[in-house]
Amino acid sequence: MGATSRRRLAAVALVAATALLASTGCAGDDAAEDGPITLTVDVFGQFGYEELYKEYMASHPDVKIVERGTGGNLDEYSPKLTQWLAAGKGAGDVVAIEEGLLVEYKANPGNFVNLLDHGAAELKGNFLDWKWNGGLTADGKQLIGLGTDVGGMAMCYRKDLFAKAGLPTDRDAVSKLWPTWQDYITVGEKFKAANTGAAFLDAATNTFNTIVLQTAGNTTGYHYYDTGDNLVVDSNPAVKQAWDTTMDIIGSGLSGKYGAWSEEWVSAFKQAKFATIACPAWMTGVIEGNAGAAAKGKWDIAQVPGNGGNWGGSYLAVPKQSKHQAEAIELAKFLTSAKGQIGAFKAKGPLPSSPQALDDPAITGSTNAYFSDAPVGQIFAAGAKNLKPVYMGPKNQAVRTEVENAVRTVELGQRTPDQGWTDAVTNAKKAAAK
Repeated sequence: MGATSRRRLAAVALVAATALLASTGCAGDDAAEDGPITLTVDVFGQFGYEELYKEYMASHPDVKIVERGTGGNLDEYSPKLTQWLAAGKGAGDVVAIEEGLLVEYKANPGNFVNLLDHGAAELKGNFLDWKWNGGLTADGKQLIGLGTDVGGMAMCYRKDLFAKAGLPTDRDAVSKLWPTWQDYITVGEKFKAANTGAAFLDAATNTFNTIVLQTAGNTTGYHYYDTGDNLVVDSNPAVKQAWDTTMDIIGSGLSGKYGAWSEEWVSAFKQAKFATIACPAWMTGVIEGNAGAAAKGKWDIAQVPGNGGNWGGSYLAVPKQSKHQAEAIELAKFLTSAKGQIGAFKAKGPLPSSPQALDDPAITGSTNAYFSDAPVGQIFAAGAKNLKPVYMGPKNQAVRTEVENAVRTVELGQRTPDQGWTDAVTNAKKAAAK
């Protein structure tokens, strides 16, 4: 699960995280020794586990599950988790780790239970190969986390705003409008000329992240770091190509300039202030949560411009500080099982990383009533097995933040595209060196 401005530099947020830590008890503490044990699950965004928790607790009456962080931003969540791990207390019994940050947590594997010591090896076939491998340390001796979702790409759009602009509203017709990102810009210019009172897209940073991950997945297989962990922001053509395309989008005046994950961005959903948003599978739950019940049936889902792509996806890990490691491991296995991943998808839209789940009729035949009964199983799951992961380097979070901050300064008119690119490269190098 990912997004612009949701990852600020961890160092900036640690002060706030420390304050939060002081007021947060150690997860796993139970009010009564003779009652059910409490397992705390730390998440961000929308993982869709609510009904799964109920099912699990019904079959495990000795367990009570409490989820923290639902709907929260990753840039707030990650520094807290980092601080809890460093302090040796405060973290949940099960914690979600976003794929772009996993490499940083794998640098200190001693903070987590090695799931290979608890029968996880037999679960390897339950995950796409690259998703399973992502949870392993470099030497392959420790499994930090079990995969949850992958981030298959699409483009979500508001049918009512398209109609107002005189554009097609049928999802197949809309998909045909933009086989390439340049076509997307052309459609955006037509939308802008219609003066609907809404912007064509929410934020350039979200779109940039989509394009850079798509381009890298289809070419080099990495973006900010190569597979040797060398910073290549200024030499990887995938990054510069994504930058230039995003600059064209900004230059065409198509962005609403709503800082992704900000209060203004959330309000823009409710007020129908933009018509399209880059839409990995997990974003559907975010859109529904932000736009609210009043917008049901006004949204739909079309193909993303370009050729597929993968944005986001997470893992569930068990910190060693948990007082109930065995129970936490079993819960993590349940939530990441094919059944658990199907349940999460049906609830909030995160696309399974389990090939068994992807083949299940519950996924392949799934529709989403909020998005005009869009066949989300077909849209997202059809190509999921062929998704091409993008390698994330050791300082991916900090580097990505600086590059997206540079995109944002251009979007706000504070820098020219050339100045922004210079800032992106310079500040990325500084962030990588820290």
